[in-house]
Amino acid sequence: MNTKYLYINTIGCQMNVYDSEQMVRRLKPLGYEISPTIEAADLIIVNTCAIREKAEQKAFSFLGRLTALKRKKPELIICVGGCVAQQEGRLILERVPNVDLVFGTHALNRLPEHILKISLKRCRISDVEMTQEIVEFSPDVNPVVNGNITRFVTIMRGCDNYCTYCVVPYVRGPEISRRPESVIGEIRELVKSGVQEVTLLGQNVNSYGIKERLCSFPELLKLVNEIEGLFRIRFTTSHPKDLSEDLISSFAGLEKLCSHIHLPVQSGSNSVLKRMNRKYTGELYLEKIDRLRKISPDIAITSDVIVGFPGETEDDFKATLDLVKEVEFDSLFTFGYSDRKNAPAARFSDKVPDDKKKERLRELLELQEYYTVKKNRALVGSTELILVDGFSKKQGTEDGQKGFAGVHWTGRTSTNKIVNFVDENFLSGDSALIGKKIDVKIQKAFSHSLLGKPVDLNRLPDRVTGEESYAA
Repeated sequence: MNTKYLYINTIGCQMNVYDSEQMVRRLKPLGYEISPTIEAADLIIVNTCAIREKAEQKAFSFLGRLTALKRKKPELIICVGGCVAQQEGRLILERVPNVDLVFGTHALNRLPEHILKISLKRCRISDVEMTQEIVEFSPDVNPVVNGNITRFVTIMRGCDNYCTYCVVPYVRGPEISRRPESVIGEIRELVKSGVQEVTLLGQNVNSYGIKERLCSFPELLKLVNEIEGLFRIRFTTSHPKDLSEDLISSFAGLEKLCSHIHLPVQSGSNSVLKRMNRKYTGELYLEKIDRLRKISPDIAITSDVIVGFPGETEDDFKATLDLVKEVEFDSLFTFGYSDRKNAPAARFSDKVPDDKKKERLRELLELQEYYTVKKNRALVGSTELILVDGFSKKQGTEDGQKGFAGVHWTGRTSTNKIVNFVDENFLSGDSALIGKKIDVKIQKAFSHSLLGKPVDLNRLPDRVTGEESYAA
């Protein structure tokens, strides 16, 4: 079989990263390999996201830039998948003449047959049919790892919460959970291939398995925790209203579960939360935070906040600032509200002007910057265990890190802090430290990362096997 080249542009959330990996896996039997360049590709897939307006605009901008390449290579197959594909369907074929295939969020398992049909008949296809089944992959098929030691694993699809600003229920459908044995089987295969850390994904992992009467999410975490050779477990995203006592207790009872939770609050105002249909109050959210910190005092807590939701007053925004001050998040993902197609809030009146949204967003970011730096500076002088996952992208140039000779490596702490460290014993390009678990003493703190040096440069314990490896 002749090798053909596949190029995937993944836009948006972590779930799209996972879906793109599954596309590679599904197309491999057809002879497709990852393309070294976009110009060499025989098949280009744009895996889109509809959550934010900017992500949707980015997708169509990329498709527009492919026009010249399609003109040079008429046999090139261009596909649009993901949430925008599900939302727009055939309209994409009308809007972008160079697109050959539009496939929705439930059509991933049908992707190979569509590609074969287009290759033979040079037709154009739109497939946005939704199903009540979730795509499973046989665990005996070797995963596409490519040397990565951390991976995403989707455990459920869709959402039943219907927050008024969100399109997920409309583009990914209702909640449906994968079978626990399938999830465990996939993770075991990933571990066999060298993966040491997994992040379990779902729009609301807290409700995993409830509709299907499978095991609960805390029970699934226990099963994952028992997988031999796995070093760390992360998960996202949790809905505050469904954060159970059993899940909170998991942070104390499961040694592989990282000390970090992403718990989107969206607003500190109860009136805004009600209009968002979030089904909790600011007071309940703070109670959950208090319980988490009692169970796990060092836990890192991150969140999402939307500013400028329709009808948000100055008092509403102040309530958000007050909540941020009380919680002191480790970091925030902040967004200015934008109307999304099919989301109920798009029809709400009392829209906040763009300049007011930008002003509030700037004030929120400045406030959060203070707490992020405060949290990072508190770690200076401490020794943190990190899982080395590669080379630092900026090699000693970020945030005034110049002057630290040697190769800069990077990894994350259990609390999801990025740590760059220097080891002068290794030359650039030597990957011998990737996958090692290293104690690093933190020497400097910056806005988005930490800098340090290994406690022992010569003898590095392998925290999974208990054996020792040598750095020199």
